[in-house]
Amino acid sequence: MTTDIQLTLSTDKIHAHIKGAAGYVIFNNPERHNAVSLEMWDAVEEALSAFSSDDRVRVVILTGAGGKSFVSGADISKFAKERGSKEATEHYNARLKVVYDIIEYNAKPTIAMIDGYCIGGGLNLAACVDMRIASAKSRFSMPAAKLALGYPFDAIRRLINAVGAAAAKKLMFSAKSIDAEEALRLGLVQEVVTEEDLSARVEELANTIADNAPMTIGAMKFIATQVMHPDPSARDIARCDEMVAACFGSEDYVEGRQAFMEKRKPDFKGR
Repeated sequence: MTTDIQLTLSTDKIHAHIKGAAGYVIFNNPERHNAVSLEMWDAVEEALSAFSSDDRVRVVILTGAGGKSFVSGADISKFAKERGSKEATEHYNARLKVVYDIIEYNAKPTIAMIDGYCIGGGLNLAACVDMRIASAKSRFSMPAAKLALGYPFDAIRRLINAVGAAAAKKLMFSAKSIDAEEALRLGLVQEVVTEEDLSARVEELANTIADNAPMTIGAMKFIATQVMHPDPSARDIARCDEMVAACFGSEDYVEGRQAFMEKRKPDFKGR
């Protein structure tokens, strides 16, 4: 039986643990539909930093506690303290950008396990990850236009990357919510399963990814981020080429060929 390894973070509003080859980040503010405060974003960064330096973790899973919401955006009860002035708002937005960038450009594959509401900042967060798996009851919306909120370039860029420009504009301009099946049709989520099957399906997907060659997955992830980089001149093509060459020069490349010839499951070590 796999024993979970719990991480100690700066707030109990974020839980993090390692199960098998997956690192879990759980937004634990269910009484507020997992709305996120600044201290919670700080703890998310702590967890992601720990996972990045831990070779046991090959996949990162983000989810929300309580069974009602993934993340519902910023915690409005904290606005007076965290976003009550121009300076405080700038600080909050700068911290948020750091964490979103860490997720989007994370070297390891990321999965959002969505069970319930995925709204506003929660939708922004989901758009940062590589894959999104949702329960059938989940709903998605970008209600900024109903609240007179501004959304930054990167948030809109990620949403457009996820669903295309026209669908993103419809979501943003209408501010209406969509159900899980519509999200699947748009490509916002990659799979819809029953609420009862959600955790097992995400774990199965994570294990499938973890069984594959880590260096190849890492190269694919990095190259994908470069393909989607908003500034083509900033793309690190040389690093892409180096990572591809490293795959072909690795012990795992030898192991993959041998396992294929011997008709067995490969045992990849990431070197």
